[in-house]
Amino acid sequence: MATWAHSTSNAQSVFDTIEAQLSLSDESLVTIASAFLDEFRQGLGSYGHPMAMIPTFVTGVPDGTETGSFLALDLGGTNLRVCEITLNGDKTFNLRQQKYKVSDSLKTGEATDLFDYLANSVDSFLTTHVPAEEIPETVHLGLTFSFPVEQSALNAGKILTWTKGFSAKNAIGNDVVQLLQDAFDRKHMHVKCVALVNDTVGAMLSRAYTFGGCILGAIFGTGTNGAYLEEVANITKLGNSPAAQKGGYMVVNTEWGGFNNTRTHLPSTPFDKMLDRQSINPGFQAFEKFISGMYLGEITRHVLLSLVDATPKALAFSGKASIPLNRQWGLDTSVMSEVEEAWEGPFSSLPPFGSWDDSKLDAASRAKLEKVRQVVIKSLEYQDQDVSLLDAAIVKWVASLVAKRAAHLSGIAIAAVILQTGRAYLPGRANDAPAKGSVEKEQIGVGVDGSLIQFYPNFEKTLRESLRTIVGEDAESRTVIGLAKDGSGVGAALCALQALKQS
Repeated sequence: MATWAHSTSNAQSVFDTIEAQLSLSDESLVTIASAFLDEFRQGLGSYGHPMAMIPTFVTGVPDGTETGSFLALDLGGTNLRVCEITLNGDKTFNLRQQKYKVSDSLKTGEATDLFDYLANSVDSFLTTHVPAEEIPETVHLGLTFSFPVEQSALNAGKILTWTKGFSAKNAIGNDVVQLLQDAFDRKHMHVKCVALVNDTVGAMLSRAYTFGGCILGAIFGTGTNGAYLEEVANITKLGNSPAAQKGGYMVVNTEWGGFNNTRTHLPSTPFDKMLDRQSINPGFQAFEKFISGMYLGEITRHVLLSLVDATPKALAFSGKASIPLNRQWGLDTSVMSEVEEAWEGPFSSLPPFGSWDDSKLDAASRAKLEKVRQVVIKSLEYQDQDVSLLDAAIVKWVASLVAKRAAHLSGIAIAAVILQTGRAYLPGRANDAPAKGSVEKEQIGVGVDGSLIQFYPNFEKTLRESLRTIVGEDAESRTVIGLAKDGSGVGAALCALQALKQS
């Protein structure tokens, strides 16, 4: 596989160039945030933009006082999940759930067979799980459907395409809620699907319930997306629709993974360009390719390969590339996380890579690098003698650079929502009036989910650095980032509750 290599007449200059390419100045952070806002406003104004800004027709968020029992059906892949969620009214909930396997024949067969199976699974759950409360005449259900949908109401949305190995016939172009409701009706079940929810919206609603309010739900995991509470007056593409005439607020699903597909503002390096070129969707989901867990390991792999292939003298692993390092997707983001954990603590001062000398290492740094070296040997399938302490230091350095850039860009996405909702202003662009909530020191609730934000060392701490640069210390200090508990389950139930409130 071709890679981008360096000329090594001055080894240290190569490392310095890579560091400069993968670093973001404060000025760059603000510029990218401004571009983010521009794309927000384009997407709110008209349809057909990569930053889709999809109206969800959810016009309120919970505050933790809600009560009741609701069903949730979560279809997102190999398994489907049926949940009963009981909201206790004190920001807590009880969850009972059952998973059911979706066979390949169901994924690729007739849509009616697939949706009949979904209905049968709900029926089985209701039969085997005695409800926490007396069964009402009609059981209300929220559906989390993790496939592309064009939503036209809280309880209506046409399937645009299948992904994740699904290709059920006679489904695309049809309303997914109606397909499910027809299956319930064929079985004469007293179940009504009242809400269709995206997992990111679900994360926002879940966090709003357990925290007592929330303006943004964000996913930072294998992929990335955000949903936030917007003034309906700003969603001008709704035209004169009933939703627009009603006014108030509505949750908008940003689809921010598609920000800046033209790459006019994102800090694209040769490594990013190579990743994009070799991906299944070149030219699309640009922002996601800079920050999500699916891609960070691949960026790191490309940087390491460029050092292995440097001429006339290799700068890593003595010019040897292991099988995983040579293979597309051969370096998983989890390996980066292991490397960072093995180092334990800040990356202390080490000898310059261009004039490295093991003898100049102190005992603590030597011990940490040895831990990193063992992770590299195991995860990248190198022989012990082929990985030096310098190689270990380089892997740690590259992983840190790539992850730091991802976290800083993630902070920009959160900052953009805080700016868009008037809770802060870009540096130098403040209005005479104080930012919304700043006088009362209102907390800004952000619900998050995903493996990066949950498990990658110091990801949130690093994300907050760019957030602070863009929105200022006051707004950053008021931003409470917390884990959204089971957005696809609890969020769907809360969306069902919201549907009943709105009806």
